[in-house]
Amino acid sequence: MLTVAVLISGTGSNLRALLDAAADPAYPARIVVVGADREADGLEHAEAFGIPTFTVPYEAYPSREEWGRELDAQLRAWNPDLVVLSGLMRLLPASVVAAWSPRIVNTHPAYLPEFPGAHGVRDALTAGVTLTGASVIVVDDGVDSGPILAQERVSVLPGDDEHTLHDRIKPVERRLLIDVVRRVATGDLDLAATSVPRIR
Repeated sequence: MLTVAVLISGTGSNLRALLDAAADPAYPARIVVVGADREADGLEHAEAFGIPTFTVPYEAYPSREEWGRELDAQLRAWNPDLVVLSGLMRLLPASVVAAWSPRIVNTHPAYLPEFPGAHGVRDALTAGVTLTGASVIVVDDGVDSGPILAQERVSVLPGDDEHTLHDRIKPVERRLLIDVVRRVATGDLDLAATSVPRIR
């Protein structure tokens, strides 16, 4: 059984979907802890499922590196097989990435390498594209630049705004994340093979 730690910053909608999936006895992974960089609303999802939580407030530390050291210590206390970033709105320090790579994955609301960064949905709309998407990647030292594990296109519809487009991307993101975690758990996806080619 694959053990998973999830890190969030906000409402935790992807977390909730993963918790629901993991509640099925047939699902081959279990969430053992949920952490956040602030008092995130999404922690309530973990508490509803009886999953332990921790908070490492970013603003409480004088540097990103020191914040990262405490985050790493909290993760090591649970020693998960996989770390999932689910809406964590912080770049992890290189030391944390090095400690957990390649066993750390992230979701992104765009068809990477298109529109990396914190505003993928907004950037797609600004660019005027007709297609964007959702991706799940291995976290590396860059900004949404790690090997792509899964992705799917989503159409941009006439009249879309950031809210409506993101609402259509989110279910795709959740489905991809649940499937990637399942494939890691069953051995169908080997994260150690970090030469996973980028899907263009």
